[in-house]
Amino acid sequence: MMLRRRLTLLAVSVAAAPLALGACTSDRRPGQPAEARANPELAVTPAEGTRDVPVTGEIGTVVKHGRVTAVRITDDKGATVAAEPREDGTGWVPSRTLESKRTYTAEVTATGDSGKTVTRRTTFTTQPKSSKPAIVSTLYFAGDRTYGTAMPVTVAFDPPIPKEARADVQRRLFVKTDPPQPGTWSWVSDGSQVYYRAPDFWRPGTTIKVRSALEGLPIGKESVGDADRRATSKIGRQVELEIDNASKQMSVIRDGKLLRKLPVSLGKPSTPTSSGKMVIMEKHDFTTFDTRGSADPYVVDVEDAQRLTWGGEFIHGAPWSEGDQGYTNVSHGCTNLSAANADWLMGITQVGDLVTVKGTEVELNEGNGWTAWNVSWEQFAKGSALPVPAGLRPTPTQAPDPGAVAGGSPDPQPSASGG
Repeated sequence: MMLRRRLTLLAVSVAAAPLALGACTSDRRPGQPAEARANPELAVTPAEGTRDVPVTGEIGTVVKHGRVTAVRITDDKGATVAAEPREDGTGWVPSRTLESKRTYTAEVTATGDSGKTVTRRTTFTTQPKSSKPAIVSTLYFAGDRTYGTAMPVTVAFDPPIPKEARADVQRRLFVKTDPPQPGTWSWVSDGSQVYYRAPDFWRPGTTIKVRSALEGLPIGKESVGDADRRATSKIGRQVELEIDNASKQMSVIRDGKLLRKLPVSLGKPSTPTSSGKMVIMEKHDFTTFDTRGSADPYVVDVEDAQRLTWGGEFIHGAPWSEGDQGYTNVSHGCTNLSAANADWLMGITQVGDLVTVKGTEVELNEGNGWTAWNVSWEQFAKGSALPVPAGLRPTPTQAPDPGAVAGGSPDPQPSASGG
């Protein structure tokens, strides 16, 4: 039952439009004499002549009495390296991982309150390719998809990230939404997964751009990051599933309106279904549940299966239990539907839809699936390894619960556990 398997590794997309060179004119406040305005002060890192800079190196900037108005980065062959600013203004991030044992030059200009400009130039060399083992990262957010409004951006790590290295890793994970809907990252306590979500569910129609820029990142003293991945996808319309053990019914809600109630059979007392807020992780028209090697071994082919947990809890068609659906729990932990109802539901749901189960014998465990919504926003924000922006909190009157447009899903491997 609790057999974990990984989804297909997915490539991802840049978090912000590349910018290699930019300039703006200074803003003058009406009525303020030019002589009263301070001249800009600018410091840039890496320092001139620095060697063995990681290939994840960035151009750090500290400005007083002004702002950065132009950045130009070139390699040792004179080619321009595109870069994008951090939202907090602390630096510029190259849009691709730098190459090993190469020399780069950054020229940064700041414009001050006085209207005067100052330019700093620094040249640095990157370190040789690391021989340290890479921590394998998996980004569960594919490009060119339509996801449900509860879809968290999830990055998983094998082995897990130690607590002291999580801030460095988190600084290399970028999410940009259009229209803007800021959120934060939050780590599972063992460091095996980190989730990104906003305080509220994604608005339908939102475009989400993700970059997991970990290639060559030093992680602790013994490891490095494995890859630089990017993806851009959209959020569909609102769908949610509510499953009540007391009534043995599933309510299917779209755009705030009840579409249908479907009878279900949940996990029997010896293998109960988890109660909590889950997210549909993958969808299969056909798959095989194979639990050989467990305490309750079996092999069964199923149709219309939708994964909810790493441990093997699915919603799926179960014609063998149709007589029990709506009355008795007989499954190995899955949510059983009739063949007809399971087929209909597959056309309604999307990866990233919220599924709420209540009234069963056990609670959903942290990290058993994408559990970003199974805690309050306050608890979620505490899991960030970096400061969370002030004032970031749920709206007083939250939009209807999440969902999506039916369509494609990630391409997971076919084997699975369930029941």
